[in-house]
Amino acid sequence: MVQREADEFDRLETEYPQGISAAQIVDFFAPKGVRLAQATFRKYVQLGLLPRSRRVGEKGKHRGSRGLYPASAARRIHLIKSLMDEGMTLEDIRGSFVFFRGQLDGVERSLDEIFAALDKSIADRAEMKPSRRKELERLVADSRRQAKSFVDDMERTMQQITAREETGKGDR
Repeated sequence: MVQREADEFDRLETEYPQGISAAQIVDFFAPKGVRLAQATFRKYVQLGLLPRSRRVGEKGKHRGSRGLYPASAARRIHLIKSLMDEGMTLEDIRGSFVFFRGQLDGVERSLDEIFAALDKSIADRAEMKPSRRKELERLVADSRRQAKSFVDDMERTMQQITAREETGKGDR
């Protein structure tokens, strides 16, 4: 990926830290000449190549909600399109590190949300004794380190599995 493209993805991720709609991602690619229909976007989500949206309520009475995707989904689409240009099928991509990394990204997001909720819950308890607060903060910090270790271990495992599959293809 050239630096200019990387900068555009960085800008998009900075501009939409809470998430971005599928339509906005499709619009992001349009001026670049990249063909991406919303139906294709949905197919990538169904195949597990992109994370599922999270529903966010619209302000105002009876406004409903809309799905927001992590802005990093645009970077993943770029990678999927590049791999397809190199001759990989969607099924090949699903068996590759890209698929597993996407799943692990979802785990990381969920863990981040859990830890943020735990931190907020501790902070919101004004009546809590300082010694109890410190103990709970230590427990959360320990859990956070264990979660990071788990994610790191999973990433290494995924890299080893997908590397073996890719090298094994030529041996058939």
